[in-house]
Amino acid sequence: MKLLTLSILGSFSLTCIVPAGFAASATGIGKSFKGPIGLQLYSLRAEFARDVEGTLDQVKGYGIRDVEVASTYALGPEKFKAMLDARGLRPISGHFPFDRYASDPDGVAREAKALGLRYAGCAWIPHEKEFDEKECRTAIAVFNKAGEAMARQGIRFFYHVHGFEFQPHGQGTLLDLLMKETHSKTVHFQMDVLWIVFPGQDPVRLLEKYSGRWELMHLKDLKKGVATGSLSGGTDVSNNVPLGTGQVDWPAVLAAAKRHGVKYYFIEDESPIAAEQIPQSLRFLEQVRF
Repeated sequence: MKLLTLSILGSFSLTCIVPAGFAASATGIGKSFKGPIGLQLYSLRAEFARDVEGTLDQVKGYGIRDVEVASTYALGPEKFKAMLDARGLRPISGHFPFDRYASDPDGVAREAKALGLRYAGCAWIPHEKEFDEKECRTAIAVFNKAGEAMARQGIRFFYHVHGFEFQPHGQGTLLDLLMKETHSKTVHFQMDVLWIVFPGQDPVRLLEKYSGRWELMHLKDLKKGVATGSLSGGTDVSNNVPLGTGQVDWPAVLAAAKRHGVKYYFIEDESPIAAEQIPQSLRFLEQVRF
């Protein structure tokens, strides 16, 4: 319990008891969107390159608690975890390179455990030119083994879809093949909304089609006017704009995510001015209605 003192009309004050953990508001949380909301630390990669501790202070200053890790910046996982702990930042998930999952999934699992992660994932499948079935099947084998290795450490493995997986295959796409052939109990998925919209796909339809497989989501908006339909998996980073100012129908996406099992949300903003845009995105999430 704690005491809260209110000044009424400037004439007298009233002290009342408030339950522990009470907060008048939570950053990024509103009447409709309940989160939990975090930040993919890659958003501030330029800042981290200059000052790791100062940038973690900046993340705390946004009012964010949950984070997704992209690097430990040449620090040991235990030391980086201690720096997060000191600021009340909670590492939920992290991205590790495909090659590490292919060569040493148990080593990745140990590092993820040392960081205190609940999820460990991969954000890119190496491929030559257009992503093809052979590369997809190689990834399927790697991901199934990675999922088992993470599970032995009590960690959930995921793949972050990047847009190039929508190459046609049979009656569907290579993403359909990934979903079908990976083990649903140990291989989960992260939807990066920009990388669904940029290839011309519908995030709501995919959330419904693979309900329960998408456990994490990157909240990222695509600048208005940018052409969609590309399967390159890449666009200029300046096309990342504050949530609610781009092409994404956020009320529809967030409502569908809530219905179909998304457990954690992370803002990822790859723009050079991400530090300025992140607070705008948080305010949007507080105000969005669905």
